[in-house]
Amino acid sequence: MSFRFPDDERTVFKEVHFNVQAGERVVITGPSGCGKSSLLYLLNRLYPENCDGIVSGQIKLFGKAAADYEPGEINQRIATVFQDPDSQFCMQTVEEELAFTLENVKVPAAQINHRIQKVLKETGLEAFRDSVIQTLSGGQKQRVATACAWVLEPEILLLDEPLTHLDPVTAQEFVAWLRGLHESRNLTVIAIDHQAALWDDFFDREWQMVEAKPVEPSIARVPLQSDEVVLSAKELAVEPIVSPATLNLKKGEIAVLAGPNGSGKSTLLKALCGLKSTGGTVDPKRIGYVPQSPEFLFLTKSVREELLFGGGQHAEDILERLYLNEVRDANPFAVSHGQKRRTAIGAMLCDGRPVIVMDEPTAGQDQAALRELENLITARANEGMTFLIVTHDMNFAERVADSLLLLHAGSLSGPFTPHKAWQDQQLLEKHRLCPPSGGEVHDQPYESFG
Repeated sequence: MSFRFPDDERTVFKEVHFNVQAGERVVITGPSGCGKSSLLYLLNRLYPENCDGIVSGQIKLFGKAAADYEPGEINQRIATVFQDPDSQFCMQTVEEELAFTLENVKVPAAQINHRIQKVLKETGLEAFRDSVIQTLSGGQKQRVATACAWVLEPEILLLDEPLTHLDPVTAQEFVAWLRGLHESRNLTVIAIDHQAALWDDFFDREWQMVEAKPVEPSIARVPLQSDEVVLSAKELAVEPIVSPATLNLKKGEIAVLAGPNGSGKSTLLKALCGLKSTGGTVDPKRIGYVPQSPEFLFLTKSVREELLFGGGQHAEDILERLYLNEVRDANPFAVSHGQKRRTAIGAMLCDGRPVIVMDEPTAGQDQAALRELENLITARANEGMTFLIVTHDMNFAERVADSLLLLHAGSLSGPFTPHKAWQDQQLLEKHRLCPPSGGEVHDQPYESFG
């Protein structure tokens, strides 16, 4: 099978051969932009009908040619959790979204309430039944999207980066829950993930769609030389989500903000940037902001223009280093999720502001792109730029962070030295974190940073 979009002379992928047996668990890996998500959309019939894509070769689903299924017919047997959960929500509350999903496949009205109760219990979302979806965190939205897929009781579950927005403990729980579903119903699972190691031994096999790019060596981190405080927030609050918080970041510091899904991390970043009402004072004009949904930043018609828009400092170098040259002329809304995120990050790095705050910048990044991102952050910090980064990836935090800030139920604590925090079992459990892979956890107290 080959596939391309009608306005693009390049194929998304060419002559792909891919087979999955009933009950099998397969993870698809490969560099960002190689067509992994497009392949899933062909398997659930979202493509080619909804993008006028051009397909050659043959796709068979349950032994039947994919083109022979009526519109919507296959989606009662194949359910999908998209990388961006917002893209699949239509209704206001969790209950309404689940009901809408069932009504679309003509489940009798008398059965709908029972099916909703059942799936909420299975997914641990009973407390969120009446919640407004857009008030939930990214991780909570991901769990709701999974519930909406699972309520259809599919035979095949397609998952596009399902762990991306989950805190480490919730990610472990998700994998354990999915393992139970597979064992009870012989569910077939096809997932895209750049970090297959997070799944432990869940998958039967890994299918590498395209050979991974070589990973560059790490840039050495220069120890902090300055005591100059460049970001200072006192009694910063967004009631009732974030309690009054005080934080100070030094010139050239790389700080990581971590904590459970729904603890207020994204809200705190928005408050720092003046995007939420606050009870404290901070100068948002000095801060460059990369949101969890990078599309909110885009203003131009090409990836290159996005990097040039804010000033364009070192734009050509950053295009090369973030593996964006191959899509430099593409519309930023049309590239892969990983490329969108790198475009937004690149635009902020070109903007020249002294402080950059990033919300989940590692999401959807292959190992080569992640290493280059780490190297760019390290290089800019060595030059005096300051970073505050929200992430659930503790391996990333271990490699780049000078300090660790922790948020739980809207209450900020820290800063902590990362290697000491990894050793405090109680601290990790409270914030639903796991130490970096290979790190040992000891019952020793943490130490404050600086």
